[in-house]
Amino acid sequence: MTEDQATEEPSQDVHRLASDGRQIILIGTAHISQESADLVHQVIEDERPDRVCVELDERRFESLSQETRWENLDIKEVIRNKQLSTLLVNLLLGAYQKKLGGQIGVTPGSELLAAAKTAQALGIPVALCDRDIRITLRRAWRRVGFFKKLWLMASIVTGLLDDMEISEEQLREIRQKDVLNEMMAELGQAMPALKEVLIDERDVYLAEKIRDTPGDKLVAVVGAGHVAGMVEVLQATAEADLEELEVIPPISPIWKWIGWGIPAMIVGAIVYIGFQQGGAAAGDNIVYWILANGIPSAIGAALALAHPLAIASAFLSAPLTSLTPVIGAGYVVAFVQAYFRPPKVKEFQSVGDDFMRPKRWWGNKLLRILLVFILTGLGSMLGSVVGGWEILTNLFQ
Repeated sequence: MTEDQATEEPSQDVHRLASDGRQIILIGTAHISQESADLVHQVIEDERPDRVCVELDERRFESLSQETRWENLDIKEVIRNKQLSTLLVNLLLGAYQKKLGGQIGVTPGSELLAAAKTAQALGIPVALCDRDIRITLRRAWRRVGFFKKLWLMASIVTGLLDDMEISEEQLREIRQKDVLNEMMAELGQAMPALKEVLIDERDVYLAEKIRDTPGDKLVAVVGAGHVAGMVEVLQATAEADLEELEVIPPISPIWKWIGWGIPAMIVGAIVYIGFQQGGAAAGDNIVYWILANGIPSAIGAALALAHPLAIASAFLSAPLTSLTPVIGAGYVVAFVQAYFRPPKVKEFQSVGDDFMRPKRWWGNKLLRILLVFILTGLGSMLGSVVGGWEILTNLFQ
């Protein structure tokens, strides 16, 4: 497949690729740009392709096209499936993108929605070509180390608090190929695993999905950061196995050993103390473990202004959940909070705006559940370190 430079394009963001009588018109966009939305509409109107491919999966398309998307969220089901971390990352990324878009009065992803609406108005089928966002986030989460996760989330939060202004002119500059290549190179050096999942894998996935889409003329609307990689994939003759890119990697056996090994070591230490120093000494260590885990966890829940029964559940559950990697105290307490203080419809509707204002986290019941999850988990983690150190120290007394 080769790029055809003969045809004059309305924008340098439009790339024509031709192969075996098929034509793919690739439009590189900025997801918070009104200019991109206008360009997409113009190209589809002019070209009248057989299909329009967009960088969306079903879930993201639904979230863009339905204003009531948050109202349909079952927070208890999210907690049961242990997906609060994924929800938090989604909210962080969405809030950051919304902040940038809000500065120039554009809804994030407006150009993708414009592509779909324009195609539907013209009776052109729409193909959703991106990988399921949940798979992408979970693959990225598994590939990034603990401290890199903290660094990433801190960077996003810092961006939310930054008062930086961005204009259409700056967006136009960012979309330039050399600037994007430099940005991708910097991301690859700082977090190569993250770039591989978020950029490289999706370049392949999007390109193969578009290649498999029927039609002699296709218009594909994707983020400008994907264009260079997608062109390379589309020019290659070999096809990639998409099933491999949809598999969520299992947790490393090393982490499983650590996850079960530390609790086993704590329990073993208490049993050994009982044999060596007597039942009273073992009982004292058990009490210390309960208090060391329960008190910080309960304090975390209290700082989140959790329901009184949620605070009590934090104290009772943390000493037990700290001895198993299956579920953390944060999930247990968040579920209790959601049961007794379920979010209202208006709080789902305002979650995007409230997320960008930390003071509102305590006022929005959905965000307060996330606060309960985070602060209770941190308290339990702190308690495990303190309690574990004390018990292991007592082995040598």
